[in-house]
Amino acid sequence: MTTIDWDSAADPFDEEPDHGLLDPAVRHAWAQRLESWLPSERSEVLDLGCGTGSLALLVAGQGHRVTAVDRSPRMVEQARAKLAGTGTGVFLGDAAQPPVGKQQFDVIMARHVVFLLPDPAAVLRHWFALLRPGGRLILIEGVRGGVGLPAERLTGLLSELTERIHHERLSDDPTLWGKQVDDERYALVARAEPPHRHTEVVDVHLILRRGPDVLLARRANTGYADGLFNGPSGHVEDGEDVREAMIREAAEEIGVELGPDELWVALVMQHRGPGGSPRTGWFFEAEYDPARPPYNREPDKCSELAWFPLDALPDDIVAYCRAGLDGYRAGEHFLIHWHEDGDTVVYQPHAIRRAVPLPAGGARTGGVHHIELWVPDLPAAEQGWGWLLGELGHVPYQRWEHGRSWRRGDSYVVVEQSPDLTGGTHDRRRPGLNHLAFHVRDRATLDALVAGAPEHGWQPLFPDRYPYAGGDGHIAAYLEDAAGYEVELVAGIQQARPAPKDPAPHTDVWARRRD
Repeated sequence: MTTIDWDSAADPFDEEPDHGLLDPAVRHAWAQRLESWLPSERSEVLDLGCGTGSLALLVAGQGHRVTAVDRSPRMVEQARAKLAGTGTGVFLGDAAQPPVGKQQFDVIMARHVVFLLPDPAAVLRHWFALLRPGGRLILIEGVRGGVGLPAERLTGLLSELTERIHHERLSDDPTLWGKQVDDERYALVARAEPPHRHTEVVDVHLILRRGPDVLLARRANTGYADGLFNGPSGHVEDGEDVREAMIREAAEEIGVELGPDELWVALVMQHRGPGGSPRTGWFFEAEYDPARPPYNREPDKCSELAWFPLDALPDDIVAYCRAGLDGYRAGEHFLIHWHEDGDTVVYQPHAIRRAVPLPAGGARTGGVHHIELWVPDLPAAEQGWGWLLGELGHVPYQRWEHGRSWRRGDSYVVVEQSPDLTGGTHDRRRPGLNHLAFHVRDRATLDALVAGAPEHGWQPLFPDRYPYAGGDGHIAAYLEDAAGYEVELVAGIQQARPAPKDPAPHTDVWARRRD
């Protein structure tokens, strides 16, 4: 163990001696924080690296029984004098191996101690062994002038021991320090859970689509992956199902109130972070609604919201999120994403891909794999089809010299200007492909697509019959591009074309379609 002169070692975060608690306002602020972290009932508390005993005195004053340990004889002497009459035992000893024998505690707390330890992982394991089941480990740490322990690093160490870790940023409260500070100061409260069968955290992630783009949020002040982009996400809480959790998180983080029928399951992924425990993530897809634009509802945890094309995502993104979005874009439904301990939380463009797709029961016999259209003008087709398919939720999939493709789920659409092409236009009246038909969510979405189609090379067919050119009760639009390809956009779910009541209307509709 590294030798430290504990009598002269200074706390880099205290601008005055005695933990800065000489000011009554500062003492009161710390007393309030401790009260929020400690159990409400009388508890056995172990204060490690207690210094002169100022925090131990606040804890004892709240009715808890305190045992305090410090390696400095001078500090122990001052702490004993300060804590006289409180029933607190003050012992000379190493915080890493406190002289408490096999005694267990409800709470262990340490302020600016872990960053001094040469093997903090081993010490944390030992401290957890001294906690009773359900006990709490309260760690107050930070980084100042390059000295200290970042919250992300300490959270990673604790995640090996427990899933319940509460992060509280302290830098933003000047009453704790007697002035404004601009460095990282925080508290972590970790719970020692009783032995139980293996469980995993379940989290939910929102893929909010605006055509080919997806919404990302840059994390801030959370202690995990701060500064990196991530999708709107969060944990499933007790009593919630995953859909309820996604609806709640979307409302809390980006102010979008989603209904259950607006969410589609896109992907399920089991993930393990570097040095962490496994968790299962549910990725839900939803469509952007201009009437309900997202906004940053948690500026204390998120520094910005931004839209990015799915085929041009940023590199400064959480690797877990990037793996989910890449899997979604590739049409995967189940993934395992297992980090090695030496991996980074941030996505590395040239690192080994950790995502492993899992087949969903093999190929689905009879399902459409892909549709391929030969076009006479690839740039024009890429512009027109790229816009339309992007608006319909497809994502760019493949790109080669003579072709492009867009994918949604297990199927994709190809446009290719093949060297073997023999004609210059497509005639839907000849034997072969007549048209492609796609689902559209509702009438409002259909109207918006029809309005925007001409500027992207699509002309409405049968505009005088819109939106019932396909028959009464069949809400749809028909569009044609310059190459002669027709698409039908059908509003609503599982809407079938009504059968004609007599030959005349049927003949009229299809005669108009041939014109």
